[in-house]
Amino acid sequence: MRFMILVKASPESEAGVLPGEELLAAMGAYHEELSRAGVLLDGVGLKASSQGWRVRYGSGGQRTVVDGPFAETKELLAGYTLIQVRSREEAMEWARRFPNPRGEGLPAEIEVRPVFELDDFAQGEGVQRFRDLDASRA
Repeated sequence: MRFMILVKASPESEAGVLPGEELLAAMGAYHEELSRAGVLLDGVGLKASSQGWRVRYGSGGQRTVVDGPFAETKELLAGYTLIQVRSREEAMEWARRFPNPRGEGLPAEIEVRPVFELDDFAQGEGVQRFRDLDASRA
């Protein structure tokens, strides 16, 4: 089972303020621990939304690109960690140990969501294409 730990953006992350040495050390130690346990798949921080864009899909197949920044910080992400574990409970235990992304003592929030697996979908041509892609990367 794969789970994505989503780090919510903060006013600091949206302002482009990089994490301090203490937070980087805590995040590094946490990710090293995940790696030693064999559950870490990926984990990165995201630059501020001012450096990104969104693609909006309209009727008739129209696509519009909207440059950042985006106003609602609480709806933005500042990073993620992707883990593969045996159970929801194991994912929850790892999430409880995640360092506070803003630094200890400051309000912050992370969100954890299960990732769809190909077995979650009905078998068909689309699912087979994804299985073939996975096999070609192995």
